[in-house]
Amino acid sequence: MNNDKLSFMKFSIRQKISFLFLIFMAVNGTIWIFNYYSTAAVNDKLILIERKKDLLDTVLEARRYEKNFFLRKDISDLTQALSYIDKTAKKQQVIEMQFSGLIEDMPSLHQRGRTIAAYQQHMEKLYEFYSANIGSPEQLKQIHNIQETATQLGRELTTDIEKVERRERERVFELLDRSRDYLLLSLLSLSILTALTAIFLVVKLNRPLKTIEAGIKRIVNGEFDKVPEIKTGDEFEHLAQSLNHMIEELDKRKNQLVQAEKMSSLGTLTSGVAHELNNPLNNISTSVQIIREEIEEPDMAFKINMLTEVEQEINRARDIIRALLEFSRQSNFSAEKIPFKTLIQSTMHLISGEIPADIEVVIEVDDTLTGTMDPRRIQQVLLNLIINGVYAMEEDGGTLTIAASRESGTFKFKVLDTGQGIDPENLAKIFDPFFTTREVGKGSGLGLSIIHGIIEQHGGAIEVDSSPGKGTAFTVSLPD
Repeated sequence: MNNDKLSFMKFSIRQKISFLFLIFMAVNGTIWIFNYYSTAAVNDKLILIERKKDLLDTVLEARRYEKNFFLRKDISDLTQALSYIDKTAKKQQVIEMQFSGLIEDMPSLHQRGRTIAAYQQHMEKLYEFYSANIGSPEQLKQIHNIQETATQLGRELTTDIEKVERRERERVFELLDRSRDYLLLSLLSLSILTALTAIFLVVKLNRPLKTIEAGIKRIVNGEFDKVPEIKTGDEFEHLAQSLNHMIEELDKRKNQLVQAEKMSSLGTLTSGVAHELNNPLNNISTSVQIIREEIEEPDMAFKINMLTEVEQEINRARDIIRALLEFSRQSNFSAEKIPFKTLIQSTMHLISGEIPADIEVVIEVDDTLTGTMDPRRIQQVLLNLIINGVYAMEEDGGTLTIAASRESGTFKFKVLDTGQGIDPENLAKIFDPFFTTREVGKGSGLGLSIIHGIIEQHGGAIEVDSSPGKGTAFTVSLPD
């Protein structure tokens, strides 16, 4: 049984559906054949009954003229009786030839034929006697015997045909009952087959399709969870395996894209970071030169102060390099509670050299405000949003505001600029991969798409509100 089930599972969807279709056709064909032959048998029986009723009516007519003749002794009545008896014999022959396959009691059928023949012979003898006008006592006695025998044969013939007709009618009712049983059986079989087909469609078609559809929807939403294993042994199982393989590859490509975008951002930040590092290095160099020139001077307090400043500048440079390394490092997703203002300041260390003097950065975040997030990924979100805001204001300057708050168990932060805004026709496409309004070579079009994926990875949402000439506001909501 298990081997049969496994062999059936190895069939393709087309083969399974074809197999079910063949079963359906076989069951329907069998039911149709049974009903056809049952209906045909009932029809033939009804025709036979009609023929036998006609036969009985003919016999009754012959007997009616027979009785009239015995009462009136009119030779014309006897002639009519013989005419109907002859018709009876011919109709009996037709029944024997055309309906022999439907009649179960063939000996009785042949006996009826002989009875009709004997009845006809006796009536013909009566006709001969009465036509000759012979009236001797012996002939009258013989005529009386023939008359008695003819009457007996006519009675037997009538009774026999009536019995046969009644049996045939009972047989018709039996066939009708059987046809009804066949019909009920066919309805039951079709109901069971329909139920099995529905179960097959749900289990083998609809359920795998729903599973694959749910997996594809998760991919569209940026989730790369594998599709649950489908064990159908057909195209759906292979499709699920291929889909899971594709999900693995997409997840790898996604991580590679995120890292590539980081490297692209690092390229953008290079000049700013170099500027940030140049200031402490210049201060260190100046302090070291002063100490070297005044190494023999006895003023130790001045030298200690200079060395303290050197240490501070070294720590400043170290913080910049650490922030740069933390940002560029590839890591697994890990959400934790962090002070959000510290994360902003760390991000500003990377970007401050790229912000023109005519752009003011305002940070409206409480020092104690914390949020649950992956710091490296949210830092990338902040960095991209800040760079986009700076780009939107680089011609005329303006104000870039970073604000954060906690509302009803949700951590929210906003990045607002007073730049040129986004055209309405582009607003619905800004999160699409590779969509950008910048000139060729100045943007990959992946920044906002990656941001969208990072926020969804956190289980949050990002919204944008923008009007041409009035600036843009990005609002990020994260579960807290």
